[in-house]
Parts: sequence; C-alpha cells; structure tokens
Amino acid sequence: MPTGNICKRGLTVNTNASALSDQTRNPPAAIGFAKSPTCVNVRRRTTPRHRTTQDRSAVALTSGDVDLDAFTELLTPRGQRALAEAGELAGADPVAAATTLRKTYDATLTSAALTQAGLRERARAKFGQDAGVMYFTPHGLEQSTRAEVAEHRARRLLEAFPGAPKVVDACCGIGGDLLALARAGCAVTAVDTDPLTVAVARANAEALGLEATVTVADAADVRPEDYDVLFADPARRTSRGRTFDPLAYSPPWPVVLDLLSRAGLACLKVAPGIPYEFIPEGAEAEWVSYKGEVKEATIWTGREAARRATLLPGGHTMTATGVQAPVGPTGRYVYEPDGAAIRAHLVGEVAEIVGGRLLDPMIAYIAADDPVDTPWATRYEVEDVLPFSLKKLRTALRERQIGNVTIKKRGSALDIERLRADLRLKGDNSSVIILTRIIDRPSVLICRPLSPA
Repeated sequence: MPTGNICKRGLTVNTNASALSDQTRNPPAAIGFAKSPTCVNVRRRTTPRHRTTQDRSAVALTSGDVDLDAFTELLTPRGQRALAEAGELAGADPVAAATTLRKTYDATLTSAALTQAGLRERARAKFGQDAGVMYFTPHGLEQSTRAEVAEHRARRLLEAFPGAPKVVDACCGIGGDLLALARAGCAVTAVDTDPLTVAVARANAEALGLEATVTVADAADVRPEDYDVLFADPARRTSRGRTFDPLAYSPPWPVVLDLLSRAGLACLKVAPGIPYEFIPEGAEAEWVSYKGEVKEATIWTGREAARRATLLPGGHTMTATGVQAPVGPTGRYVYEPDGAAIRAHLVGEVAEIVGGRLLDPMIAYIAADDPVDTPWATRYEVEDVLPFSLKKLRTALRERQIGNVTIKKRGSALDIERLRADLRLKGDNSSVIILTRIIDRPSVLICRPLSPA
C-alpha cells in the first residue's frame, strides 16, 4: 500500500511508517500525565496475523495449554462428560484429579478437560456465569476483553448504528467482543488466522446460543465495504513479547489504517498507552477504566472527533471541553484523577469538577479546599506537606507512629520499595504518602486516605 495520507469520510490517517517510527519507539509521555502504558497481548498472535501460514507446532502445545485436536475431542459427547467431571473436581489436588479422570479417559482428554475446567474457574472474574459454559486458551483468556467492557462498546456501537448492523470482527480472538456484539443483536462475521482460536470462538458462540459466522481468514482480506461496521483488535504481541509500537501490530499498522479508511463506521481497540500521534485525525479516542484500572483505548471513526474517558461499572463518561486547570498551592485535599481521565488529557475537566488546581502544570495531582464526591478521582486528606527529605519524612512518620504506608508518586524518580525500606517504619497507624513536585519542587504529602465515591 502506498504511503502518505488516506482521506475518506472526514478521516485523515498518516500511513508513512518511517515518519512515525522514531516517535513510536520512544513515545512521549502524554503531557506529563500518562506513563507506564499497558498492552493487551494474546498467545495465538505470537506469529504475525498478516499473511502467515499456521505452523502445526505452534498449536501442539505443552501441558497447561490447549491443543486443537484435543479441543475438538472436548466438544464430543465423551469430551463433554470428561469436562463435566473435571469441573466437579475443581479445587481438588491436581494429581488426585488427574488420577480420577484417568480411570475413564486417556491422558490427552484428561489433560484437556482439567485445563479447560481450570480456565473456566479463572474466567469467572471476566465473564461471570457465562464462563461456566465457555471455552478458553490460557493466553486467549488473559488477553480477552472483559465482558462489561465489551458490552459497553456494543451499546455505543448500536447508539451510532441502531437496528441490527452487519459487523465484521477482523481479529476475533476467543470471541469476547463478538459475543457482546451478537448478544446486542448485531449480525456478526468474525475472522482470525489461528484455527484453534477460531474453534474456541465458534464454540463459545454456540455454547451461549448466539449466532455468528466465525472463519479462518486474514484480516487483510476483509472487505469493510461489505459491512455496516468494522471492529478490529490487532495483535500487540510479537515473538519477543509485548509491543508498545503500533508499527509492530499484526495485522501491520498500514493495513489497519487501510481497513479504517474503507469502513463507514469503525471501532479499533488499541493499548491505552497508544501515542497520540497514531490517533487518526477526525477520530474519537476513548479510554475505558474498569474499577479504577485503565483497561483499553478505543478509536472510533465515522463519528465526531473527541477525546473521551469512560468509567465502568456505572457508565460515567466525559469528553474534552478545553478547560485549563489553574496551578496553585496545596489545600486540605488532594485528588488523584482516574487513569482514563489522565490518558484522555481530561485532568482540567476533573479539576473543574472538584473546584481545584494543579500542584504542578505537568503533573496530574489536584489540590482543593472542599470535599467533593466524584467517580472521577480518589480523594485524600492532606495532613502535612514537606519539601522532600528522607530525614524529615522519616521523622514525621515516626512522630505519627505510622508503620504502614501506601506510597504513590508522579514526577518523582525515587524507587518506591527502596524508599519504603529506608523509612524504617514502626507503629500501628497507616498513611498515604505522595511523592510529587509542587511548582517544580520535589515534595511529599502525608495524607489520610478517604473512601472514593
């Protein structure tokens, strides 16, 4: 595909890989507010999804993983009986459980059943009761979309395209998103290059009584023009592990951009730490947090351009208004914005909600004088503010008989665990200490934690 700009339906995307390469390998912090990006990665994608030939050895996995032939046998009546018996043995000694099943089943089926039963138990945190009838691979489960997040995305998609839109899931994985889309009433076609992954996704749709067409295919061969909506979750793992570089995604980033440019409405799931340079002009970027942890970012095309943060559960959402937070002194309280708001550069909007100001123009801590309950920030009551000095901090904590501390930091290079050891804590009281800068001066806030709203 030629490099340059693709312009369609108000969307402009830069496909020049070399122009973006240096920025991606050394991505800038998001105005000082966002660091330590996280990525989603999936075992099945350790080989490139784009134009690859599946090596059988990559599917024939060792103990504790999933083999395609064994998985296929697991779907037979005999395999279902083995899986049910393995489920009843959940929590038992692994050797004893295997010994029990081996009285009836061969080693391959026994291993597959016990592995699947264990994965189902682990999956309950992500998929709730559905996990009891679903199927997984270890890495597929680890990197799948949490059910609540997938449901949120499906709701937003239907708000933009009501009815029963035809949706193509170009990188379906074990089916976390396709299940939510099908359940919401979408007509879903899903593809993945890995036969095992496709088998698992297809089995999950059938197990939940949902209609979806799931086939082995390359995302690069998808024709977005044939569907109302394109959904894509490109792989963010290479043979060397996780990648923070969108240019290393699979399918390759230029292929992803080409798919977006040919889609009417598109939804692209990316890592929450994606550099802003990679967000296409004219697109909406949404960061989603679940119970205080940023899970992912989603790029929406075919909608109004915006920066958005969403908190789940609860469905709280906020878009950028352009408000600039003032910078000022400490107050009685300090607020730490939710990570989704920080990633979306909505710290100014959060400061406006709590009537606060930034302690430093480049750091996402907000000082305020009044207690304001908001889901958008965690509030701490400030008991003392000190210029950073290990000796002074140690003395202050000793005087308060603080023996347990939660250490938080932004704008500080100190190693938290080394500092904890150097503090030589003694006492029965607890505290939160915040290492930061106040108008560019290294400082420490000694705080009392307050329950978030």
